Amino acid sequence: MKSTAFLVGLLLAPLAALAQTTPPAAPQGPATDTYFGVKVEDPYRNLEKLDDPAVASWMKAQSQYARQTLNAIPGRQKLINQMVAFDQRKAARVSDLKIADNDRYFYFKSRPQDQQPKLYCRDGYQGPEVLLFDPEAYVVGKVYNINGFAPSYDGSKVSFGISEKGSELGSTLIMNVKTRQLYPEQIPLNRGSGEWLPDNQTLAYVPLNNADLRDMAARQNMQCRLHRMGTPVSQDKAVFSAQLYPQLGIRPSDYPYVGIDRDSKLALGFLYSVDRYLHVYQAPAAALTQPNIPWKPLFRPADEVTNVASDDQYIYFTTSKNTPRQKLMRMPAARPDVAKAEVLVPERTDEAIMDDQLQTTRDGLYFVRSRNGVQARLYFVPRGSNTVRELTLPQPAGRIELSSKNAQSPELWATVGGWTTDRQRYRYDGASSQFVAEPLSSQAQWPEFAGLVVEEIMVPSHDGVPVPLSLVYKKGLKRDGRAPTLLVGYGAYAHSYEPTFMPPFLLWTQQGGILAVPHVRGGGELGEDWHKAGQKTTKPNTWKDLIACTEYLHKNGYTSPAKTVINGGSAGGILIGRALTERPDLFAVAIPEVGCLNPVRMENSPNGPVNIPEFGTMAQEDEARALLEMDAYHHLQPGTKYPATLVTAGANDPRVIAWQPAKFAARLLADNASAKPILFFTDYEAGHGLGDSRLKQFESIADLMAFGLWQTGTPGFQPPKVAAR
Repeated sequence: MKSTAFLVGLLLAPLAALAQTTPPAAPQGPATDTYFGVKVEDPYRNLEKLDDPAVASWMKAQSQYARQTLNAIPGRQKLINQMVAFDQRKAARVSDLKIADNDRYFYFKSRPQDQQPKLYCRDGYQGPEVLLFDPEAYVVGKVYNINGFAPSYDGSKVSFGISEKGSELGSTLIMNVKTRQLYPEQIPLNRGSGEWLPDNQTLAYVPLNNADLRDMAARQNMQCRLHRMGTPVSQDKAVFSAQLYPQLGIRPSDYPYVGIDRDSKLALGFLYSVDRYLHVYQAPAAALTQPNIPWKPLFRPADEVTNVASDDQYIYFTTSKNTPRQKLMRMPAARPDVAKAEVLVPERTDEAIMDDQLQTTRDGLYFVRSRNGVQARLYFVPRGSNTVRELTLPQPAGRIELSSKNAQSPELWATVGGWTTDRQRYRYDGASSQFVAEPLSSQAQWPEFAGLVVEEIMVPSHDGVPVPLSLVYKKGLKRDGRAPTLLVGYGAYAHSYEPTFMPPFLLWTQQGGILAVPHVRGGGELGEDWHKAGQKTTKPNTWKDLIACTEYLHKNGYTSPAKTVINGGSAGGILIGRALTERPDLFAVAIPEVGCLNPVRMENSPNGPVNIPEFGTMAQEDEARALLEMDAYHHLQPGTKYPATLVTAGANDPRVIAWQPAKFAARLLADNASAKPILFFTDYEAGHGLGDSRLKQFESIADLMAFGLWQTGTPGFQPPKVAAR
């Protein structure tokens, strides 16, 4: 962080930096493709060759220009300072809690002085804390982060993945918790921690085929392997793959995982992709060590099962088949058969079951329902009963996160929060039906946000369908169209944008602005039909919902086009890119971060094939036409006045390869007819944003907020005028 004296010496720097000479245009290497009779011109196909010196030189020049411009915006550093000050209010932040059978707590913890979360444990809620692994001290001079962890059932061991610079690919390490010593075996080419089997000696994992993030073969035809403690990793054998079981129809892009459910005594083989419908095979647990495992189907994608839990009596699962807002089913663990499963909790038309919040304990089954994705309620079904009852929470909840120890223990924990209320963790005591506060993170006060108003609105979209829109702003806001408004959206994979307390983003409201979240189709806020209505051929609903919400805010005086900023990342790049290209007149600023902006070519990147279930394939005519429609790169038009745009990429991004945003930025720079700035920044020390240091996270948020506030004319973010020099 720069000293005050240094900043005083740069008081005139913003004007000079913002007036710097723009870098040269991107080198062109055009290509022409024909998809089912449709001819498509691709003027920047050459940018897909990221190792080409001309491409690399252009990207670095753009990044340097963008970095200097962003750093020079008045008010940006003040935002970072405020975020750092907010962070210092909490002595510790705890996340990703997992509790072993012996009541040993494992979790990530970050203190204000930490740039990366560290792995800790303690015995019981009140036990003394032990630091297990510090990624910042792993290799001096290098930036490592932990990619998830998995304690063994008995809490004696913990496995965790480490990677460098946000690549999400590295090695899996295994630690003896008692001695805090690492075991000699390290598993290379692994993305995370793996999963332990109930014997506490065997770890299941799926390694990539090589470490090249740009190699298509790296993520194709992978195999699940089992590592036995005390044996060389080189001797680990594959137990689940297309090569071993060609009759199962395992696709080259599937991630094949195996595990053992100790309640049902079943070995389970999962085929993972972005398809949220589970594809699972079963076999007797003892058969997992046999050379030919007798796999049988448990769940097929046609069953539309989205989550599963179990106890020693039943296997429970959520399904959306013929049920838009989900229902809960159960079947005997000893004789699982989806066709014979009974409905335990039927669908409700006013609430959707949040299928990622399903927990079993000794007492029964707990689940969460939500209204419009923003009003959450907790429900309970006693063991062996069909009776559903709602549990009264200690405070209103925009979102609820559930966790438990295992199906043999009575403990359940619920973490609740909202747009303006910080997350609070409670233990539920079933005997007294009471919630007892058991915080792990330090508590803090936020007086600057005490007067914020939360408004939940239903906005008619282009086809009359009501779309939930969440607004957060200061009390007394005048509807004169002058409030800078930041709309943040996503709309894919049935991901629900649930109410979350984020002080850095709430700083937008302190500038007199509105923070808005349009819950567009493609998400899961209103159930599976909401997801399907923004997927593949119905994907246009996603950005048309955003456009409708924006027009509503303009029409009702909340804001105006000159004050409107839109932001989304990753798959949200489709949302932002297509809203920008379809209605450039509606927005002052667009900020797609590490965004999917050229989905027509997505299958030509390593992480592309696994995304076919969500977006489609160019090999099928109707889906190819849908991909062309959602491709923002191909909808840019020469001579169009586009809004100010900040496009970002991660050089080590394994999810959205850097050439997608690069191609979009190059074409936007060439086609734009307005005087608004178009910035393209590639972070060469980061990937998809996962694993970023604390300060890097603050800097990235400050970039988008400062750029948006600058371009919406907000005082405090405007460069000094020439006459003032």
